[in-house]
Amino acid sequence: MSKHPQINPLIALRHDLHAHPELAFSEHRSSDVVAGFLQSLGLEVHRGLAGTGVVGVIRNGDSARAIALRADLDALPLHEQNLFPHRSKHEGRMHACGHDGHTAMLLGAAQALAGNSDFNGTVVFIFQPAEETDGGARVMIEQGLFERFPVEAVFGMHNWPGLPAGQFAVHSGPVMACADQFDIVLSGHGGHAAMPQQARDPLVAGAALVQALQTVVSRTLDPLDPAVLSVTRFFSGGEAYNIIPSEARIGGTVRAFRAEVQDKVEAALERLASGIAAAHGVQAQLDYRRGYPPTLNSAAEATLCAEVARAVAGAGNVRCDLSPSMGAEDFAYMLREKPGCYVWIGNGMAEGGCMLHNPRYDFNDEILPLGVAYWVALVKRVLGAQEAQYQPLSL
Repeated sequence: MSKHPQINPLIALRHDLHAHPELAFSEHRSSDVVAGFLQSLGLEVHRGLAGTGVVGVIRNGDSARAIALRADLDALPLHEQNLFPHRSKHEGRMHACGHDGHTAMLLGAAQALAGNSDFNGTVVFIFQPAEETDGGARVMIEQGLFERFPVEAVFGMHNWPGLPAGQFAVHSGPVMACADQFDIVLSGHGGHAAMPQQARDPLVAGAALVQALQTVVSRTLDPLDPAVLSVTRFFSGGEAYNIIPSEARIGGTVRAFRAEVQDKVEAALERLASGIAAAHGVQAQLDYRRGYPPTLNSAAEATLCAEVARAVAGAGNVRCDLSPSMGAEDFAYMLREKPGCYVWIGNGMAEGGCMLHNPRYDFNDEILPLGVAYWVALVKRVLGAQEAQYQPLSL
């Protein structure tokens, strides 16, 4: 039995979402559930941004001030290995990142704030599709999110396995990295494997290039400027043991916190690919794609959120000293448009220590009340009657 019987309906909602995961821009059922819940509370509900996005609005009092709170809707293309009753009912789809919990917590906050007179202003609840792969935040913004719902700041929250339940982590500045992708095509001249002198082998060039790429971070960048370059794909058109293929392809990801670092890595990739290809008598073509930008909290909002988290969890349960993650998050697009803060809420350690994107992961229901309390306290702190008296503490 739950330790929080008063939250049981929210747990049931979270379990329902977990059992019916939907992928990017296909969150039709989830969108219906969210919209129906918000409508039952009497909220103003808007649908259609980015297809399956849902926006709920509470307007209270006479203040023109407004803030936005955001949760994500989509699941991952992953086969769930859990056996509990609320496991995924859809093969190959799973809520392995906790978006079901994020949605449930924000709906709980909407329920707590509906009809509440302890704040003066507007709260915009953003339920965003396609966080995992396709940048639903970017699409919502391009389709007029902040023009239709003007706000002074936007706030997000993500569960964090490994951080004890009951704790928060707040960063000032970088929280998550960018997520760039690259592909390099090496074009040579195929031939008989027993007569390699008649060919120009792209595989040998590719092997040399993969090794050289390991030096980009260690020999191109400032050691105090974090970055990751990982080669994750290396394949060719070769299908026989006695044929040297004509082409090899290398792909991977780049993670960093600053645009200048992204520029340096891209230039290094181009230089190494061209040089090593020339040394082996083959041609190289680089396709470097900027993905999600770094997630960067604004300092004032980070300080505010740390103080709100201390108020709901206790001063000793708010960490402001954790390193940012090299993972990526498309909430970054919203933070490029508005000041704001993206916090981590501790999910504890799941059975077996599994982390995000693991087939045995599950959101921790015990943290639902804390997440709801944080959202409600944040709204009341920013839009409450005592807002003018608030003096933020330093992180």
